[in-house]
Amino acid sequence: MSELLSRAPLSEEKIFSIEYDPIDAQVLLLDQRLLPHEIKYYRYAGVSDVAKAITDMVVRGAPAIGITAGYALAALSKRSTGAGFFQAIERGADELVAARPTAVNLKWAAARMLETARLIQDEAHETRAARMQQEAEAIHLEDLHACKTMGKLGAEHVPDGGTVVTHCNTGALATGGYGTALGVIRAAHAMGKDFKVFCCETRPYLQGARLSAWELSEAGIDVEVITDSMAGHFLKRGEINFAVVGSDRIAANGDVANKIGTYGLAVLCRAHDVPFTVAAPWSTVDLETPNGEAIPIEERSSEEVATIFGKRIVAKGIVCRHPAFDVTPAKYVDYVFTERGSFRPAQGEGPSLFSRSLGLKSQ
Repeated sequence: MSELLSRAPLSEEKIFSIEYDPIDAQVLLLDQRLLPHEIKYYRYAGVSDVAKAITDMVVRGAPAIGITAGYALAALSKRSTGAGFFQAIERGADELVAARPTAVNLKWAAARMLETARLIQDEAHETRAARMQQEAEAIHLEDLHACKTMGKLGAEHVPDGGTVVTHCNTGALATGGYGTALGVIRAAHAMGKDFKVFCCETRPYLQGARLSAWELSEAGIDVEVITDSMAGHFLKRGEINFAVVGSDRIAANGDVANKIGTYGLAVLCRAHDVPFTVAAPWSTVDLETPNGEAIPIEERSSEEVATIFGKRIVAKGIVCRHPAFDVTPAKYVDYVFTERGSFRPAQGEGPSLFSRSLGLKSQ
């Protein structure tokens, strides 16, 4: 798909989820709602259009939407030629952050771009546009590097000859490239380990069935799809040996917010003595959020539960609940893999303690 761009994709992927075209100052997004049956890209120039694309799930995945925000603000800076440059970027950042409140990467990336804008607001227009593009690209490239680094770290824990279960989508489509939890799986496969992957389908958007299974199959990795409610059955039968998922926000104490259904999988893994692990970039860690109770949980439209691909499956008048995320308490998380190292929340080592031991800051 590189022919869509005026340069090689920074993601290093043949099919990328998010890229920036500096010639036209446009954000390119793959419509992930259509996968795996159709590959379609959209170009966006305005912040409001990008924010709507994030809300409507054209692009999803915590790292990916953070990168998307960075590029949207870079595009805005290219068009903000007047004296109100910083104020325009500030308004744009607020609009983007409001699009998906749970994933902290979005807020983090917007804040990083806003700080850059503050520092360069008195520069010439061409300088401002170039510097904002540079910062957005840095966010993208840093995420790609983080995915590859945590992938190698987590791959050491993947059992050779076993079966790995994962939930939602955490591959190149959800990140700047390579993937977080799927990056761990890809790295283990590259090491020559022989294993199978179970992808929970991940209702109601079916990211596991539509996206993760497709990405793994394309990578030549043995994969099977199970419904979310089947995980307990296969764990009881001893057919699952390891679990790895991503995250949208990790609180200071090690509580992990991720796609709805993650908490149930973590509890099942603990009940069957199967390691439950998380792979996420350090930008997902939010040391300002003390615990999972303080993480805002996005409540999405009931129609997304009541319908599947436009066909209603629930009788009209019946209310459907749709919290998009749940929180897994730290006591159920055996390892968190990041580009800065790993820590063990279940052993009392949350990211706050881990960061202090290494002298790290929140982001």
